[in-house]
Amino acid sequence: MKNVALYIHIPFCKQKCLYCDFPSLAGKEDCMLDYASALAKEIDSIKDKSIKTIFIGGGTPTYLSLEGWEIIKRSIDRLDTCEGLEFTVEGNPGTFTREILKFLKSLGVNRLSIGLQAWQDSLLKEIGRIHTTNDFEKSFKLARDIGFENINVDLMFGLPSQTLEQWMETLQKVTDLNPEHLSCYSLIVEEGTEFYKRFEKGTLELPDEELERTMYAKTIEYLGGKGYIQYEISNFAKDNKECRHNLVYWEMDDYIGCGAASHSYSDGFRYRNEENIEKYIEKINVGNSAIVENKKNSFNDDMEEFMFMGLRKNVGISKSEFFRRFNKNINEVYSEVINKYVDTGFMKEDEEAISLTYEGIEVSNVIMSEFIL
Repeated sequence: MKNVALYIHIPFCKQKCLYCDFPSLAGKEDCMLDYASALAKEIDSIKDKSIKTIFIGGGTPTYLSLEGWEIIKRSIDRLDTCEGLEFTVEGNPGTFTREILKFLKSLGVNRLSIGLQAWQDSLLKEIGRIHTTNDFEKSFKLARDIGFENINVDLMFGLPSQTLEQWMETLQKVTDLNPEHLSCYSLIVEEGTEFYKRFEKGTLELPDEELERTMYAKTIEYLGGKGYIQYEISNFAKDNKECRHNLVYWEMDDYIGCGAASHSYSDGFRYRNEENIEKYIEKINVGNSAIVENKKNSFNDDMEEFMFMGLRKNVGISKSEFFRRFNKNINEVYSEVINKYVDTGFMKEDEEAISLTYEGIEVSNVIMSEFIL
């Protein structure tokens, strides 16, 4: 039986953040139970797979009603799971109640991911978050009290009007709480978001590129000093606390996505589900499947994706793993690009692996685009 990772999507939010382009919706509370029932049905359809990690993301999974969670729990309990399962649930401060945390514990959840983003209430307000720093501290401490020993905190830099001092304060205050994992993303203004509209109008004041680079450099330096190991462009973990679920994506292993707008990669096929919540519910209830697109990756697609994803990791790409998958020597396919970037100091290469240097990470998008065959 094949071991796979499972992603479950809960699309509901109390309020949409101004920078968010994820498939999430506010004001759809009346759909919650129908959605949970359809989702449970989809989870039940997973056959002949052993689940090695579960990640429930969103939206705001902790905003789902307990009644909705109960429906999903029955299906999750029936899954065939591997020993040592990593089971993560995402949530936002203020939506973690004692009741929901105890419920998650009973479900087998052993890792939480809390979306803080910034330590200053003024910044939180400016990006459309509905919680305060105080809500975050309460949620974090409550999770610790209930016995969660593996917690990630999501943070963002490069926010409108954010200063370097504010960012450093955020890192300091969060590391004082000693979470096991930190994800630090720079703000990307995505089309279709409220921030994009403001950006187009010229009313969104963003830190300049130089400041953003300084923020990133300081992040690596500061977190390194606090015992966090950077193992991927945006992710830092204490010893052995890397997110095993996300490593599945970066190592291009098989995963299954359940829920509206979720994606899967299995047996060389990429497929995705209907995004619209009502249509998703209908498709599952009527036809037992919500898949709207399914394509077989070509050999070259797989090779390119393996490079893009693998270069995100600090350990880079294993040459022997490349050979095992594609029956080709990595230099046979990519020697020109590799040599070019090793010579310019953006990549490093040894017997075992190729990886980006710190300077390479700063221009990683440009470099990765050159691995398109």
